Amino acid sequence: MKNIILTNKAPAPIGPYSQGIEANGFIFFSGQIAIDPAVGKIVATDVEGQTRQVLANISALLSSVSLTPAAVVKTTVFVKDIGDFAKVNAIYAEMFGIEPPARSCVEVSALPSGALVEIEVIAVK
Repeated sequence: MKNIILTNKAPAPIGPYSQGIEANGFIFFSGQIAIDPAVGKIVATDVEGQTRQVLANISALLSSVSLTPAAVVKTTVFVKDIGDFAKVNAIYAEMFGIEPPARSCVEVSALPSGALVEIEVIAVK
């Protein structure tokens, strides 16, 4: 059995997918880009600002199911430019620094809406 997760505190899906799915104690959140849910578009123009917004969106999704970043067991980070890895990593460490989840990070040629970074997470209840 699966439950769909939907909150207005994070950006609405921009395609045919759910913000998250809970199944068997795991929560799979779709990748988050830096859409500011208050305005419905990307506001930040640099990778640092976009990373902070992405992490804020992830926090909102986690909060919607009464979880914190400590519940995250795996992330996948997509960056448009691997040269931004150190900048993204420094901000990422602010959220996940003490006991970080497992992670993959890959460079991609493009992201939705011209985003510079996207992060997806898997959490456990």
